[in-house]
Amino acid sequence: MTAPARWSGNTVPRFDADGIRAELENLDQHCYLVSDGARTGAVAGGQVASEGPYEVLAQASPSAPESLGSNAFRRAHGVRMAYMAGSMANGIASVDLVVALARSGGLSSFGAAGLSIDRISAALDRFSSEIPGLPFACNLIHSPAEPKMERETVDLYLRRGVRCVEASAFLDLTPEIVRYSVSGLRRDRSGGILNEHRVIAKISRSEVAEKFMRPAPWAVLDALVADGLIEPEQAALAADMPVAGDITVEADSGGHTDRRPLAVALPALLRLRNSLAATLRPMAGLRIGAAGGLGTPEALAAAFAMGADYVVTGSVNQSCVEAGTSARVKQLLSRAGVADCAMAPAADMFEIGAEVQVLKSGTMYPMRAARLREFYRTYDGLEAVSEKDVRWLESVFGLSVDAVWAECLAFFNRRDPEQILRAKHDPKRRMALVFRWYLGMSAQWASSGEVGRVRDYQVWCGPAMGGFNDWATGSHLEDPANRFAAEIGRQLMTGAAYHLRMTQLRAAGAALSARIATFEPTPRTANHHSERD
Repeated sequence: MTAPARWSGNTVPRFDADGIRAELENLDQHCYLVSDGARTGAVAGGQVASEGPYEVLAQASPSAPESLGSNAFRRAHGVRMAYMAGSMANGIASVDLVVALARSGGLSSFGAAGLSIDRISAALDRFSSEIPGLPFACNLIHSPAEPKMERETVDLYLRRGVRCVEASAFLDLTPEIVRYSVSGLRRDRSGGILNEHRVIAKISRSEVAEKFMRPAPWAVLDALVADGLIEPEQAALAADMPVAGDITVEADSGGHTDRRPLAVALPALLRLRNSLAATLRPMAGLRIGAAGGLGTPEALAAAFAMGADYVVTGSVNQSCVEAGTSARVKQLLSRAGVADCAMAPAADMFEIGAEVQVLKSGTMYPMRAARLREFYRTYDGLEAVSEKDVRWLESVFGLSVDAVWAECLAFFNRRDPEQILRAKHDPKRRMALVFRWYLGMSAQWASSGEVGRVRDYQVWCGPAMGGFNDWATGSHLEDPANRFAAEIGRQLMTGAAYHLRMTQLRAAGAALSARIATFEPTPRTANHHSERD
């Protein structure tokens, strides 16, 4: 019969509950559950030996938050942890949020979707002056209804030297995302291929993800060369490179989402990546991240355990101090439960029936937006809408239909006059623009905290928000005033590392009390605005 392993070291194990927990929280060291024959305790450090005063019951290897996920992701983006705060449109993922994450050694994507080129450019000015040389990304959202906006955004990113783009809501590859990716290609001094433009594609469907995993189609590349938008050599280099270097699997999230379970979606894309890598060698280095439903340490730990190279949070950051939304919205979010979400029509893809996940608690927006969708399906144009339904529309809009159309004219004549030309010859298109006015304004009213429009607030939110609130209850993070983006990232990643340690110990047969097995938010140990080392 084999003698039980013993523990030997220079420290003394702790046998009280607080002491055991403190030892297990030394995440950068080996830890051991030990017995003195009568009690079970824990100790960090030391080693297994043939002789020693304590029997080893279970052990776990170091599990620091900085070690979770992919080293390649951390190197590629110049960050400390394989953690990213994803973009939230209309500047909700604000300049302040991006700056805070960058200064803490993290990565965040600026919420450029829905903003004017001037506002995006102003954000880039601040990044240049406040975080020169530090990592950040900018969102590029697929805009099938406004291709001009997508094109002008890419023009700006190339002109201003933006090195990383988070591509979201894409239904297919477009010439613009290909142009951004490929225009960063060149050969390095050793003859290898270097891409100075990093694309992180946030996708929920395997068939779309595969297009970003593969090299860009020759037809698209040839057209870009013919238009003088990329060099012939860049097109040739693109034949051996995926369009994106990182694919974020978007599960049940806030905003645009297919609400797929992460436990189903992530393994599917990992298998797809691995199968492609068997025949396309450059695909082997492509990284797969996880997003959607990540609002607790347990959720992050599960994502890493399934093989995620990095994790992306979204909804939870919207309640942060730095988020570019109103205090009223942050209060609503801080009280949300896991069931307080609903699907509603998306403003940017209204005509094709796309939806976004939003907060339903404290607002009538999901129900009112759903009724607009029914009107769009029922009527061929505004002139066909019944008098009763017109009265309902105007009560919700707070303006006459004609006044709303006048606002649409003013807006699109500045932003994209082609939209107005199309609407003049298509009554249904005109009706869609009027309905999209409400869908778009509802998000603006929420961001600005419009007092008289609380019941119309459109707040993008997934169930992760409720999970986070449940976890934060009773801690300093319960109050939105204490929710700083970098602090939340540190807490979630530290908690994920702790839970992965607990998984190791359970796998070794350890029985852990709830007090020890659960990671609760801990008080800040450093200023949330601390500069990057």
